[in-house]
Amino acid sequence: MEAKPKSLLVPCVRELAKKPQLKVPRQYVRTDEDFTLPTSTQYLPQVPVIDFKKLVYKDMELQQLHHACKDWGFFQLINHGVSSELVEKLKLEIEELFNLPMEEKKFWQKADEIEGFGQAFVVSEEQKLNWGDLFFMITLPTHLRNPNLFPKLPLPLRDALEAYSLEMRNLSVKILELLEKALGMDPNDMKALVEEGYQSMRMNYYPPCPEPELAIGLNAHSDASALTILLQINEMERLQIRKDGAWIPVKPLPNAFVINIGDSFEIVSNGIYRSIEHRVTVNSVKERVSIATFYDPKLDVEMGPAPSLITAQNPPLFRRICVADYFNRFLSRELRGKTNLDVMRVQNHGIGSEIR
Repeated sequence: MEAKPKSLLVPCVRELAKKPQLKVPRQYVRTDEDFTLPTSTQYLPQVPVIDFKKLVYKDMELQQLHHACKDWGFFQLINHGVSSELVEKLKLEIEELFNLPMEEKKFWQKADEIEGFGQAFVVSEEQKLNWGDLFFMITLPTHLRNPNLFPKLPLPLRDALEAYSLEMRNLSVKILELLEKALGMDPNDMKALVEEGYQSMRMNYYPPCPEPELAIGLNAHSDASALTILLQINEMERLQIRKDGAWIPVKPLPNAFVINIGDSFEIVSNGIYRSIEHRVTVNSVKERVSIATFYDPKLDVEMGPAPSLITAQNPPLFRRICVADYFNRFLSRELRGKTNLDVMRVQNHGIGSEIR
């Protein structure tokens, strides 16, 4: 296994945003991001909407899911069956966590850890930073939880996260099983990967920014996960996805989850389903709060294109790798585009020893 992932410690952006300043600090100015949006958003295509209730018994809905993952890499899931009471409770607890005064905020990242309050993927002092704070933690399997973090969270938040974590695991497994069916995969291929999979959560807080045209809440990237389930905590929309070369805003539906395919599942599907670059922009008026749940293959297996999807006509597009090594590499690098996936492609010769 590779070295333990870690991120450099950075200032709290929420506190930075409170200062009476006219300009964004230099380290947050993002000239590497294209903030241009289509001239008119009125007729832009929207992320597909999938009805979970229909998925269970309607082949047509399964085909729609297949095309959403193949053509978009994103979809919104309605009628998902997760308790609205639990969701509302979690939203309240997360907002209260970020709204705590600095002197009451515990659980800050340590120099050799990535869990807790802070940022991630900061690997150099010269690196440009995102205009946002996060609270990251591993939630499943339970034996991987940080004993100094999850068990010591405020009780209402801990209870809500415990219940939500299990709901997200069950929903993720069901969706992945449906995707396996849509792809025509051998069920054993999927079971070996996701049974007792690895789950983590990232709570995000993007404060108002004095110059939103210069900063980015979360820069363009694809997720390393197999599946990401996003819950928007408040009504501020700022998530955008890259579709056909343009940035398209995502307008979350009430009581829906925004779900996307991650790099891991692009690998497993041998490129049939694609992980899509997305980002979060900021504004000068109101904060944005969200929680992303990442569901991944279990750490102690090897990951690669599903054997049942490989034929003479469809050779493997990606190399095989130990899942733990894959995520250690991802969490130890700067978050940028699809660079983590690109090194996994078969045509990248000369890096075989690094991958294996």
